[in-house]
Amino acid sequence: MLTIHICEASPETAVVVDGARLAAVGPYEALAADHPRARVRRWPGILTPGLLNPYGPELLEQAYHPDPREADRLGTEPIFGERALALLGAHASARGASARRGVQRMLAHGTVAVAGELRGRAALDAVRGAGLAVGARPATLPGPASFSPVPLVLLPALAAGKPARFAVFDVPDRAALVRDGASTCVATVVGGRLVYRGR
Repeated sequence: MLTIHICEASPETAVVVDGARLAAVGPYEALAADHPRARVRRWPGILTPGLLNPYGPELLEQAYHPDPREADRLGTEPIFGERALALLGAHASARGASARRGVQRMLAHGTVAVAGELRGRAALDAVRGAGLAVGARPATLPGPASFSPVPLVLLPALAAGKPARFAVFDVPDRAALVRDGASTCVATVVGGRLVYRGR
């Protein structure tokens, strides 16, 4: 079934998703007229090609992402440094579980691609399992590893025939996205599937 995704603040950039690919990109009115039987998903904010997070190794191999059941003891934010390495080495499944939770947090921040050389099987499996694209890392990294890096790295423009990979942010325009950051994400689509939906 075809699905049209339309955002309140960017009706000129709607998309038609057909399976794992974009069937069309353009103004909502034209897409709705061309595909009258398509299901329509309406979102607040703007539709973007999604973000590339350049901190793949730092966030998925060098950080520990606490399980919600550990929140009372470890908190909810990623843990770095020697403490992270100790937690990652605590038991055989720790690396895989942490990497999967890290990928989920990336998706919640509109990340559809990751960069940096991932060496561990746990991180590679988590990235592949989520369908994240792997991109080139910028020559210089501006600061500490973050789910909302500064500056944000948007992927190239959406186009018909390309993979259905994009993110929606609840902001009025791209300037607000840059100012307010990736935590404003309300939906992430990878491979045509809604992999994150904000509450």
